[in-house]
Amino acid sequence: MNNPGQIIIVFVIILVSVILHELAHGIVAYFLGDNTAKDEGRLTLNPIKHIDPIFSILVPLLMYISGGPIFGGAKPVPVNSHKLKGGPWGMALVAIAGPLTNFLLAFIAFMIGHFTGAIYHNMGLLSVVIGQMVVVNLGFFVFNILPIPPLDGSRVLYAIAPDGAREVMERLEKTAGLWLILILVVVAGSVLSRVMGTMINGILDFFYMLVGVS
Repeated sequence: MNNPGQIIIVFVIILVSVILHELAHGIVAYFLGDNTAKDEGRLTLNPIKHIDPIFSILVPLLMYISGGPIFGGAKPVPVNSHKLKGGPWGMALVAIAGPLTNFLLAFIAFMIGHFTGAIYHNMGLLSVVIGQMVVVNLGFFVFNILPIPPLDGSRVLYAIAPDGAREVMERLEKTAGLWLILILVVVAGSVLSRVMGTMINGILDFFYMLVGVS
């Protein structure tokens, strides 16, 4: 049973994770020549600017309470692809910056847990925070790299897809992108959880291998 204290900790970690995820999108876009996110006030740590009530709070908390992999997202950062250097590849870099930020946060938390012993021994609050920081961010990373519009992973497909296929994907994203994700979560939630769980465990095994723990 998840106690209120743990839920509050997870809630705070979710907020921090989604804010840094979206901020990374905006910063990379800015350095690639697009100031749209900056002009709309998205290059900020203010959570109000980034949070989507459903995907940033409700979905990840429900997944945590139900024991499944934690995943979610935030309000998409506005990007004008015509201003970006690199064309579709510039857009792919902007998109992948968010999930990579979550991966980096998970890795940093894991390394802190490794060197303090918090991931091997029960050290109270530290172990809880470290453990949830790793799990939440790996969940966000894995979920967002799925190649499904409008998730970040689809941007890599945009970069390598022919023009005709890219137009179809863009049209699909604009008309039904959010519904595709909702249907995926509701209809195929158990399958999604298993796939994500397998990927998260594989990444954790990689982390342990890096520090020489089998």
